[in-house]
Amino acid sequence: MKKIVVLPGDGIGPETMKQGLKVLRAISEKYSVEMEFEEYLMGGCAIDKYDNPYPPVTEKACLEADSVLLGAVGGPKWDNVEASKRAESGLLRLRKSLNAFANLRPAKLQPQLISSSSIKEEVLGESLDIMVVRELTGGAYFGEKGRRETENGMSAWDLMIYNTVEIKRVSRVAFEIAGLRNNKLTLVDKANVLESSRLWRETVTEMAKEYPDVMLNCMYVDNAAMQLIRNPSQFDVIVTENLFGDILSDEASMLTGSLGMLPSASLNENGKGIFEPIHGSAPDIAGKNIANPIATILSCGMMLQYSFKINEAANKIYDAVSNVLDKGYRCADIMMPSMIRVGTEEMGDLIAAEIYK
Repeated sequence: MKKIVVLPGDGIGPETMKQGLKVLRAISEKYSVEMEFEEYLMGGCAIDKYDNPYPPVTEKACLEADSVLLGAVGGPKWDNVEASKRAESGLLRLRKSLNAFANLRPAKLQPQLISSSSIKEEVLGESLDIMVVRELTGGAYFGEKGRRETENGMSAWDLMIYNTVEIKRVSRVAFEIAGLRNNKLTLVDKANVLESSRLWRETVTEMAKEYPDVMLNCMYVDNAAMQLIRNPSQFDVIVTENLFGDILSDEASMLTGSLGMLPSASLNENGKGIFEPIHGSAPDIAGKNIANPIATILSCGMMLQYSFKINEAANKIYDAVSNVLDKGYRCADIMMPSMIRVGTEEMGDLIAAEIYK
């Protein structure tokens, strides 16, 4: 029995999560995989009830679960609460409590949606498929922060600190994934300026000796940002620190045309993870049956693949999504001329139906 904690969150989170669970229940029946779902509050809804975006009852459940499914958290309603109680702080605490240090962000362009991208087709190539592996529990986001008055006004700082163990563990994940794909890994850093980046480059370059089949390339972050737009097909797997990864994974995701299509996984050393779509809570469209649930559904596929190692079931989800797109069904964010527009519920039903075939 797989015990899965479900955190629907805010905005469109609950309605897209409903579709993800619909697909997982279809998988459960098709492949006789026993899954138990327990729902808890996190994000703005938890602030409303507990005055805490990641309350102890939710944290306890997440620590005891085999995996965590997360919808989306936050929204304008909670923008003015103190920083330690913002929905986003709850997300950081969730990652830290589970020690989910490796964030996997695939940016895969579905061939049916190539015209949805803002980048020219000749630049994208025929099979854009990038995996960004981002260190998730260190760096400037978790380093010491502070402010003080100086003769020049207020001064503020955020310390970006990394140690060798932190770098090695996430880089090992990246090397292993590269070895299962096309044996290409790009380390993105700022080693010409930052001492932390120099440690990253030294450590990863030394690690590359353990993976002779993987070709390692090192690239400064500013050049990497440019190259993602100029020639994205040169990348296969990218590994980088927290801040750079946050920015570059969002940039890479937009190559695919819509945030509504992209899942993510955040894993610890035991393969336990947090699986969530990369889009936000989009409160302006919540409850209107127009949100695209595919990112959440694909996140469920990543859970089966990376946490539970049930690759056949994971591939069934990936294929089901592709088959539905082949038939011309589209949600509002990926709608194109001559296609068939469907809502959140309908898209979930269509993908679940493909699972049963």
